Amino acid sequence: MRRRQLILVALPSLFIFFYFLYFFFILFNVQVKSPSLAKSKNAITIGETPLEHKQFSLLIGILTRPDKHDHRHFLRLVYGIQSSPLAHIEVKFVFCNLTKVEQRVLIALEILRFNDIIILNCTENMNNGKTYTYFSSLPRILSRPYDYIMKADDDVFIRLAPLALSLEPLPRLDLYYGFVIPCNSMNPYVDYMSGMGFLLSWDLVEWIGNSNIPENDKYGPEDKLVGKWLKMGNKAKNRFSNKPAMYDYPGTNGRCSHELIPETVAVHRLKRCNFNETFEFVYKRIAQISWLNSAWLVSRLDGSDLGSEAWWLGFLLEVDLGLAWSDHGSMARIAAQWLRGSDLEMV
Repeated sequence: MRRRQLILVALPSLFIFFYFLYFFFILFNVQVKSPSLAKSKNAITIGETPLEHKQFSLLIGILTRPDKHDHRHFLRLVYGIQSSPLAHIEVKFVFCNLTKVEQRVLIALEILRFNDIIILNCTENMNNGKTYTYFSSLPRILSRPYDYIMKADDDVFIRLAPLALSLEPLPRLDLYYGFVIPCNSMNPYVDYMSGMGFLLSWDLVEWIGNSNIPENDKYGPEDKLVGKWLKMGNKAKNRFSNKPAMYDYPGTNGRCSHELIPETVAVHRLKRCNFNETFEFVYKRIAQISWLNSAWLVSRLDGSDLGSEAWWLGFLLEVDLGLAWSDHGSMARIAAQWLRGSDLEMV
């Protein structure tokens, strides 16, 4: 009788135990086997256009140092929320060989989690061949070619959608793109592109890896050397200096600096506090512009004159409505749905 009572008492506990065991078994299998979750292991994609519909590809290599873990995580947030319907853009962090045990452990974890690090076979340096090693190594170490390769500093903020928009009409071959030096020049052929962020087409990257010209002249001011290599090799017949959309942060570098503008593609010489101010300016202005775009869209839908008012307000604010639409179209479409009084849909 007593044994029967013990069994009756134990049955509910056993039932609860097996219920939770079955629940965790199902949960584990969903996490491991679900294709949708498997795809998002290392990245979260918001409104991303399928790769086959992109017009071109771009790899941005941010040259930095192994010990700057916190700054890399910050930049992952900065670039992780951006995308472009025109281009497949990848952002990776680039540095030379690791020299400390702590670096090997932490960076191994970063690679496993984010898969966004390139380690070059060099000693960390500023003007001792790191840029040459970066460009010359890529054709050998990458699993696929890209239309464009960019070298960027880790104190620059790049807006990916306007960058892609500016590249769309440009040649895919023999292209050298950036912010031309000297600062007051608008002629992209006068000298070289600033190290804040310059871009080469894939054929020029391959040329750097194969030519004796860069290999025999790789020590010195590296961004200036890139311009020298291209001139000596009679390369980069297609050049584009994206001024005033690329610039140094206000007040940091004389004529290379100017006030923040809505058409910004890249802002250089940013400290963390400057990053915050730049984000606030850019995204507040984008929010204004997106509302104007929404108003224009609604006027097209209901025949009102709101679009004219929005256009004149945009003119007074000196903003580019077309650029804003390409940059934050989803925000504008959501606002348009709200203004129409319809149910919001995820776009």
